[in-house]
This record gives sequence, C-alpha cells and structure tokens, in this order.
Amino acid sequence: MTTVETVRNQHNNGLSFFSWSQNQKQIWKGSLDCISFEQSAIKDKLLASDKPCYIIRVGGKIGVTNDGYLVPADNGSIGQAELLISVPPIHLQQFGDPNFLTTYGVKYAYVTGAMAGGIASEEMVIALGKENILSSFGAGGLTPDRLEAAINRIQQALPDKPYAFNLIHSPNEPTIERRAVDLYLNYEVKTVEASAFLDLTPNIVYYRVSGLSLNSSNQVEIKNKVIAKISRREVATKFMQPAPARILKELIQQGLITELQATLASQVPMADDITVEADSGGHTDNRPLVCLLPSIISLRDQIQAQYHYTTPIRVGVAGGIGTPESALAGFMMGAAYVMTGSINQSCLESGASEHTKKLLAQAEMADMIMAPAADMFEMGVKLQVLKRGTMFPMRAQKLYELYRSYDSIEDIPVAEREKLEKQIFRKSLAEVWEGTAAYLSQKNPEKLGKAVNNPKLKMALIFRWYLGLSSRWSSSGEKGREVDYQIWCGPAMGGFNDWVRGSYLTEPNNRHVVDIANQIMKGTAFLHRVQNLKIQGLQIPNYYGQYHPVRSTLEM
Repeated sequence: MTTVETVRNQHNNGLSFFSWSQNQKQIWKGSLDCISFEQSAIKDKLLASDKPCYIIRVGGKIGVTNDGYLVPADNGSIGQAELLISVPPIHLQQFGDPNFLTTYGVKYAYVTGAMAGGIASEEMVIALGKENILSSFGAGGLTPDRLEAAINRIQQALPDKPYAFNLIHSPNEPTIERRAVDLYLNYEVKTVEASAFLDLTPNIVYYRVSGLSLNSSNQVEIKNKVIAKISRREVATKFMQPAPARILKELIQQGLITELQATLASQVPMADDITVEADSGGHTDNRPLVCLLPSIISLRDQIQAQYHYTTPIRVGVAGGIGTPESALAGFMMGAAYVMTGSINQSCLESGASEHTKKLLAQAEMADMIMAPAADMFEMGVKLQVLKRGTMFPMRAQKLYELYRSYDSIEDIPVAEREKLEKQIFRKSLAEVWEGTAAYLSQKNPEKLGKAVNNPKLKMALIFRWYLGLSSRWSSSGEKGREVDYQIWCGPAMGGFNDWVRGSYLTEPNNRHVVDIANQIMKGTAFLHRVQNLKIQGLQIPNYYGQYHPVRSTLEM
C-alpha cells in the first residue's frame, strides 16, 4: 500500500512557500490521501477552478487539494497537515461586470466583435448566441438586401438568445448608414455595435432615442442598446454623454422621434457600453491597451459624476485580446467585458475563405501592417491588415501615393499607368472606370455626377475599385487573386497562434468560435487562480502557470 509519506518522498514538485505573516486563523481538515504531490496531479487540481484550492504542507512537502474543509484554528495548533493558502472557487461568471451579463442575457462577459462584409457571419452569431455568448454580425459593406436576409436568419435562429448587429459609420455614403438603421428599427434589433464613428450622426441618435420610453415605474426604459467601439477620448465622450440637442431637434422636426423621447434622451447616455479598442485589426489607432483602458475608465467616472446616470456606462476592452493572459489583463484593469475579433476570423464559422483562414493560422505578431482604407481613402485613413502571404498592403500604399502626387489619372506617367493596369487592376483603367461608373449610376448617381467634373475624385474612385474588391476577394476566395487579398487582422492573431501552437487548435479546421471562447475564459480563470496563489506566497515553477487548450470545452 502506498502511504502519503511514500508519495511525498517520490515527488520533487518544485513548490515552495514564502509568507509575510504567520498568523494562522484556520486549519484544514480532510484525508491526507486527497492531497496531490505529483506535478500533473497538482496541475489538475489548479485547473479545477470551480472548486476551492488548498495548499497544504505535510512533513515539509507542499501539496495541493480541492477537497477537505476549513475550521477555526484551536490554540494555534496546525495539526498533521499545515494549511498554507486557501483560495475559493472562481466561476467564469465572476469576471467583468455582472450587470453586463444580466443586460444581455449572457453566460459570461465575453463578446465577439463585428468584422465587416459578413466575416462575422450569421453562422458565427448563431453558434455563439445558442451558447448565450454575445456576438455582433459584420454588417459593414453589405447591401440592404443582404443585411435584411441576415437579420431574418439570425432572428429566426435566436428568438430568445443574445445577438447584435454592427452599425458602421459611412462618412462618404450616409444613406447606407441610414438604411441599416431603418432595417434595425423595422425588425426591432435590440442591440447594435457602433463602430468607426468620428462623431455622432443623426442615424445613430435616431436608433438610440426612438427606443426610449417610460415604464410603469416612471423610469426611463432603453429598448435600443448601443455598444460603441472607440479608441479616442473625444469620441468616447460623445457616446458617454446624452444625445446632442441640435440632432434631437432635427429628428423631432422630421417626425422621427417624439418630444417625450427627446426629453428622456437627456437622462441617458448615447451608449450603454463603451468598447475600448486598442491595437486591433481593420480600423485602429494602434493604441496600447494598458494606457487606453485606464484613461477611458477614468473618463467614464468623470462623466458619471456629472450626469448621475441610473445605470453607469460599462467599459469593455478589445484589440489584442487573443489569449487567456490578455483577457485576464483586461479584466484586472477593470474591463466590464472583453471582446475578441481577429482570432474569430480564422474559425470555421467565419465568412473568410479557406485560403484566408490558412494564412491567418500561420500569422505571427509581426506580420501586420497599416494600409489605406477603402471607405476613407481620400482622407488618408489606414487600417491594419495581414502582410504575410499577400501584396495588398504594398499595392494599396502605391495607389495612395499616386493619389497624393497627381491630380488626375491622365497626369500619371504612362509607364506607371501601364504597371497599374498589368500588375494591380489586370484590366485597363478605362475598363475600371466604366465598371465603376455603371455601379455609381445605380447606387450613387450624385457622386458619379461630381466625379465626371472632378478628375481627382474620379482617380480616387478608380483606386477604390481595387481597395473595395480586395476584401471581397479574401472572403469569397477569388481564384488567381490570392496575392491581392485584403485581410483585416491585428497582432492578437499572432498571439493566439503562439498560444495554441502544438495543440489541436493549430489547425484552422479545428477552430470553432464557441470552443475558443470557452478556452480563453477557462484559461482566464486558471491564470487568475495561479496569480492569486503567487501573491499569497506560493512560489511555483513556470510549468504550473501555463494554460494550453485541451480538447474539448464545447460542453462547458
């Protein structure tokens, strides 16, 4: 029979303990046989985060158990087993703001953000929604008909489950933004994720305020919830404050909102939640998470002190969230929730093509670069994309340099124009313009009229043909255009690939959005426990502090 003493002597597990206080007020009671001294068994005990964890010293050896119980110390006696540390169970629901969970009906404070063009697809939103995880559909760049079809499909699949739709700011095409709002109101979409806004527009204010009313207790009821994704304090301020009076006045005059709704709007912020977007894929200011999040939380506190909202605005975090370590960092800095983006693009449920998913699964943190954005090309706005395996960033930058240097297509030297036609467009510039003009004649005849008399605008529209199609090629898997794929991606993708390397999640065919959400949250709880033990004096080898994905968490 193997005795506890034999087990202790067989294993050098590397655990040691340093304490700043010897005041022991509790002792542990239980069978010594339930204490683990072997490395893998100790790791299993640490991983059981839904159970209490006791660090016990027996005969000079430190072990770990989830069993037993604590009783008050009697006359300073420590008994045969000396209790060094005890930590309570920790459940995934304990991370973040509990109000976030109740507001959206979700099981934990984890959200997947919208990726335009349907990359954050119906399949993604539905898979996560069925597991009570909030996900935002990537509506940006889609036609009203395509968006309407997505709304119908998601609402049918998730009649009583959480979901959100993206409302992306469209400065060059405000009618597209308005059409999306009209669809959301017509279909009673209760939550939108507002992104890329530089300022409040009548469209987002209309969506928010038209859902305000008084309940039976004479309190303001917010029907239309807004999660605003921001990376600048000045934009965050606009969403944290009530809707501007001038926009409310316009909406009243247009008959879109009532006088009562305008009055109620002065009592609530424009957004229920603010997602602080650090260094992310797509549109980003490349801000560091550790600087940006505390700044916006402080701003929220200042505005709350000014307006005294009944329900304070929650502040979550996105950009760089791709591992349990980064999720835990966000929570420990005060985030109400964490939002993932780039990593979900490599999953089976995303709207990206198989080729794009394979490129993403090979990406490292240094494989990202900034490139001109199609929707804000003339403004010089850039977005973060993958540079590994594609020439899009260099070719897009070349187009912007030509736009900056010349006033029209005809001013570009003939040799340069021939290169454009042969290497980038793969058709004549005249053909590109012909197709662009045909599109605009149907979708935006006013802009077409301006371009005919404005050579600079005409050149921009021709260049935007390539920028716009390159992201669609990436999603559809356009054959022969692989080197031109525009793949929005942030460094979180590289961090995720480093984390899962050597596990079953290395292969993109094994990546499911629900599984990854569970893995990250379970890893967050584990790492929180390890850090808690370290802070209390447990000194442990690195082996114990590592969380690697283990198949499968889908049934969590």
